[in-house]
Amino acid sequence: MRSVAGQVFVLQVVIILLLVVAAGVEVFVQAREDATSEARNRSLAVAQTFANSPGIVAAMQSAHPTALLQPRAEATRLATGVDFVVVTDDHGIRYTHPIPNRIGKKFVGDIGPALAGQTVTETIHGTIGPLVQAIVPVFDSHHKVIGAVSAGITINQISSTSQRRLPVVLAAGGIALALATFGTWLVVRRLRRQTHGLGPVEMTRMYEHHDAVLHAVREGVIIIGDGGRVLLANDEACRLLELPLGDHDGRLVTDLGLDQRLTDLLAGGQAVTDEVVSAGERLLVVNVRTTEGAGGPTGVVATLRDSTELRVLSGKADQARKRLKLLYEASAAIGTTLDVTRTAEELTGAVVPRFADFASVDLAESLLHGDEPVPSQVVDLRRTALHGIRPDSPLFPVGTSIPVAPGTPHARALDGHPVLDADLTAPQSHWRRTRPAWADRLVGQGIHSLITVPLLARGTLLGVAHFYRTATHEAFDSDDLSLAEELAARAAVCIDNARRFTREHGLAVTLQHSLLPGGLPEQSALDVAYRYLPAHAGVGGDWFDVIPLPGARVALVVGDVVGHGLHAAATMGRLRTAVHNFSTLDVPPDELLGHLDVLVNQIDLDRAATDGEMSITGATCLYAIYDPVSRTCTMARAGHLPPAVVRPDGSVDFPDLPAGPPLGLVGLPFETTEVEVPEGSRLVLYTDGLVEDRTRDIDVGLDRLRATLARSPGTPEETCQAVLDALLPAHPTDDIALLVARTRVLPADRVATWEFPPDPAAVAPVRAQVTERLTAWGLDDLAFATELIISELVTNAIRYATGPFRVRLLCDRVLTCEVCDGSSTSPHLRYAATTDEGGRGLFLVAQLSERWGTRYSPDGKVIWAEQALP
Repeated sequence: MRSVAGQVFVLQVVIILLLVVAAGVEVFVQAREDATSEARNRSLAVAQTFANSPGIVAAMQSAHPTALLQPRAEATRLATGVDFVVVTDDHGIRYTHPIPNRIGKKFVGDIGPALAGQTVTETIHGTIGPLVQAIVPVFDSHHKVIGAVSAGITINQISSTSQRRLPVVLAAGGIALALATFGTWLVVRRLRRQTHGLGPVEMTRMYEHHDAVLHAVREGVIIIGDGGRVLLANDEACRLLELPLGDHDGRLVTDLGLDQRLTDLLAGGQAVTDEVVSAGERLLVVNVRTTEGAGGPTGVVATLRDSTELRVLSGKADQARKRLKLLYEASAAIGTTLDVTRTAEELTGAVVPRFADFASVDLAESLLHGDEPVPSQVVDLRRTALHGIRPDSPLFPVGTSIPVAPGTPHARALDGHPVLDADLTAPQSHWRRTRPAWADRLVGQGIHSLITVPLLARGTLLGVAHFYRTATHEAFDSDDLSLAEELAARAAVCIDNARRFTREHGLAVTLQHSLLPGGLPEQSALDVAYRYLPAHAGVGGDWFDVIPLPGARVALVVGDVVGHGLHAAATMGRLRTAVHNFSTLDVPPDELLGHLDVLVNQIDLDRAATDGEMSITGATCLYAIYDPVSRTCTMARAGHLPPAVVRPDGSVDFPDLPAGPPLGLVGLPFETTEVEVPEGSRLVLYTDGLVEDRTRDIDVGLDRLRATLARSPGTPEETCQAVLDALLPAHPTDDIALLVARTRVLPADRVATWEFPPDPAAVAPVRAQVTERLTAWGLDDLAFATELIISELVTNAIRYATGPFRVRLLCDRVLTCEVCDGSSTSPHLRYAATTDEGGRGLFLVAQLSERWGTRYSPDGKVIWAEQALP
């Protein structure tokens, strides 16, 4: 639309629209005037005709004028097409109206002229829109005005001939507009064909852009026509070829005085890509393309680009690329472990020899111990890492305490400022101004340049890093200093992470060791050895325990809390304490695991209430009770691996012990299995970290454990060491708890059992037999107290329980008195009043024994009491 044809088309459209609008306005105005005139004539004619019609006067003077006039008025209105015919008396009260409820009301309008005998025609805006009404007086036979007749019609109901001409005008305007459009399209089509689709503006803009680009581009362009004559050369081409502006058009290329190689390329007419040639003191990159292939005239177009500065830039770009590659590879190599010393060594190893010939890292003394460094107060430094291109380094060896002299690069780096000593031989060198002897020593060893940068992480100064160069490298510059700062910053973060991990790992290990058994309790049923190894990645929740139980029995416990860290260690401590507490109830293993299951579920609920989301602790446990009298081991497990039983003959088996669900699920039962264990057998309890890791399946680990146990017939200590030597991974990812217990049997002569009838008279014989057995064991000092205990327990059993009844004495580390009956009712200790005749039996038992209690069995219960041996 910006071309001449488009502008003509717009002008034609404007003219046609103006003509159509003018004709439409004229038709509209004429239609309005015709409609008003027609409405005035029709309303006046209807009003006069109705006022002068026969019977009107008589009806108005009758007793009921409305009854006579209303039908006639409505008939007239419908017949004539007016909107209303209203008859009023000489006071303006309506006799008729199209709306009946308005009859008898005052006429709205001025009927004064009509009552004066005049005929009035007016245009008003009524409730039904613009309308014309006529008011005509009604005369009686004496020519007296007795009322008036008003007739009206809205203007919109009147159509005129002018209105019917409006569609014709619009149709004519549309036809004219279509003809103008078609004519313009024909003109535009021809113009576009002639200009290849470009209008004048586009053609002008294209020329201006091409001219601006040609003369402003930083690349020389020269066009050579047929015959080898120069047709065009832009300003950059003239500058590069040292040609005068405007003095080359039409000249032969061979007459320009250019280098022969460049002249051959320009005049050869062959395509050339990135050919480097000399032009005076410059190096030009030449590209030549022919113009025949694009449908143009015969010739070539050559572009010239100055590459003289690229030599310097390419060298800098190569150095920058090497620095970026070094930074990328060093970032991947530093921080692979969470060890402070190893991380410092990784920094020195990453920069030698690619960036420096020698590198060292000095860290704060407190950092090496895992303590929190004090911000901006690092005074004591120790050489932590050192690496060089040759072993005979002139620097302080690893482990040396580094002196910090005021003003030295060490001191400035500790203030947080990097130091660049590009030339140690220069008088302005920092080392030469502060410690000239040390600078001479470095220069004597071939070191001529160094950088010292602080190791800062999260605003805390951790130490300093030094980079030294010998004759094999150029001196350090500012770009090298920036790279050294970036390397130091990344290494500092890794060192700080390692320090934090070391500290937290130490805290967790300390906490876990405080929660694990400090030693093994004294007992005679088992010869026990154990090993506990925390994971390298972090402390876990594995634990074990050995708990002496009444009746010379011993409980063995191994458990595992899923996860690592302080939370897992704390949860392990809670579970271990809970197992100790539940074991005092002397319940079977399955019941104990049931209580532990409820506790773990409560821990999960407490965490959900605190954290706002439900989580599962995830814990397993194996609980086993060994009885040295019956030589049986009763065990149950909650999702834990089964124990291994090594028989005296060397055979190894894993008892068919139901796995049970992990702790915390609540509602699912646990099952108990009883295994007969010969004397000298070994019970091996362990956690999954021993037999399973990322590179070994658990079945493979169990098979290896079986083979190791089968060929290690030594003591429990030797068995523990053999198992760890065979199965311990190089880098354990989980805690390992191992418990090996060799069974012993309580000798038969240290056990005495008697059965007695439910008769009070049987108390005395039982007491006598007990006294006799104590004399045989050399325990006469305990005879009196034991007789009282046996008397009270046997008497209570006969009185309150049911048979069968049995008394058992066990002489181990303590003297245990047990009375068995068939009742499941547990006695309770109470304090009897001074007037009570009974109720003091259990009180006496509690006073005479070190401890007493009750445990249940499938046949009833056992009440036991223990006394220390003299």
